[in-house]
Amino acid sequence: MNLISQIIIGCIALIHIYILWLEMFAWTTRGRKVFKTIPIEQFEKTKVMAANQGLYNGFLAAGLIWSLIITNISWSQNIAAFILSCVLIAGIYGASTVSKRIFFVQAVPAILGLLSLFI
Repeated sequence: MNLISQIIIGCIALIHIYILWLEMFAWTTRGRKVFKTIPIEQFEKTKVMAANQGLYNGFLAAGLIWSLIITNISWSQNIAAFILSCVLIAGIYGASTVSKRIFFVQAVPAILGLLSLFI
């Protein structure tokens, strides 16, 4: 895997680690500042749901990190492409159902990562 792909994938993994932290551990504090469209009284009520979402983001980050440490180039690229595709699909779905902003935070980096793998 080329260096540009590794950098992009590493950055996407960091984004998802941040989202994990935000949704699992800082939902009722920092989450209120990040997710301004959610009424404040909903944060405590949705704490468990947000933690579940955060866990899924952690799995995406883990898959991306795994793709960076696999020594077989073919497997590394295949795992990266699969996980980046999952991130892309989640970003498109989130943008169409929750907020257009999710497209730029999640889907665009995944697109860049996929392009970097195949160009």
